[in-house]
Amino acid sequence: MSKKKICIFNAQIILPDKVVKGHILIEGNRISEVVESGFPRVKGYPDIAMIDAEGSYVMPGIIDLHSDAIEKELQPRPNTMFPINMAFYELEKKLAVSGITTMYHSLTLSDEWGVRNIDMVISIINSINRLKQSRSMINHKIHLRYELTFLAGVGVLEGLIRDKSIDFMSYMDHTPGQGQFKDAEALRNFTIQQHGIKNQEVEDFMDKTIENQARIDWFRLIGLAKIAKTKGIRLASHDDDTREKIDTLLACEGMVSEFPINLETAVYARSNGIHVCVGAPNIIRGKSHSNNMRAIDAIKNNAADIICSDYLPSAMLPAVFHLPKEGINLTEAVKMVTLNPAKALEIDSIVGSIEVGKCADLIIVEMHQDYPLLRKTMVGGNTVFQSDFQALHSEKVENIC
Repeated sequence: MSKKKICIFNAQIILPDKVVKGHILIEGNRISEVVESGFPRVKGYPDIAMIDAEGSYVMPGIIDLHSDAIEKELQPRPNTMFPINMAFYELEKKLAVSGITTMYHSLTLSDEWGVRNIDMVISIINSINRLKQSRSMINHKIHLRYELTFLAGVGVLEGLIRDKSIDFMSYMDHTPGQGQFKDAEALRNFTIQQHGIKNQEVEDFMDKTIENQARIDWFRLIGLAKIAKTKGIRLASHDDDTREKIDTLLACEGMVSEFPINLETAVYARSNGIHVCVGAPNIIRGKSHSNNMRAIDAIKNNAADIICSDYLPSAMLPAVFHLPKEGINLTEAVKMVTLNPAKALEIDSIVGSIEVGKCADLIIVEMHQDYPLLRKTMVGGNTVFQSDFQALHSEKVENIC
């Protein structure tokens, strides 16, 4: 059976180091040619499907290494849970529409409530691993966020690592008085709002967290991180606010610092070869929702090289095309959501850039009044989202209807 062949032409192709006008040939699920030229010569390709990009950008599909969107899909309001299969299928449609072709679903292993209850988290992990095998529009991965003060969860974490049930993991510490929540009152209010629980229950939880922080077994955690690395599961740290925390990440042979709290820590991480991840919502809004480091300040100081969606997948593509307005080269901005996360997670041999031999995970982006509109999303050469609105928007509404 012959491989399907596709040609995307009349495109502005965003390569790792430049933007070129040309065309891309796809055979099966791989890119077979990238040509800098005018109209393609495809005489040797019978039955080839031709896709006219109409001058739009073609870039690699977005790789999102940190997003808790699945939690919001499962539990949109406190104490309101929806079926896992519904959340999975409905969310992946939203991801495809956002240009995300590889998603690392962030799940929290802790002793919290609702969607962050340990039994629920394990059920979600098992369900995602099952559902992605039977039918999926995009590439689904699992990013397990382990709350360090959940001492009873270490054994569960080890089991998930040894079974390779997860693809990426991070160590995080939300003990009040440091990290993201230096203000204990902010943590208290966030927890009440997030989970819809009573104040006294939050107080008891915070007291237990403080007590457990002093009992964290770093010897075991470093060992687990090294076991994970042998299985292809890379490690990140979360909300780093000191050089010492970056040193601990280095001791664990970790690769990514997510959302460092201040610029000094971000600069120190990058100077030691650690990838630094900032949130797309922070870029769009121009500030942190927790009043911590501004993402654009880190990017302009070469102290951040990865963008993730954090909690809003639809912010990814607008964030990329906002960065040139801040003086960042477009190719560098695109790499922050494609090649750089692929390198950090060691999947850059198959995805992350438009190169011959890589998977044809591609998106076509039209600029309309200086805003990026997604025209098409392809995963492995298959179209999983398409909008023909560009061909219609010049017509009067009455003619369309």
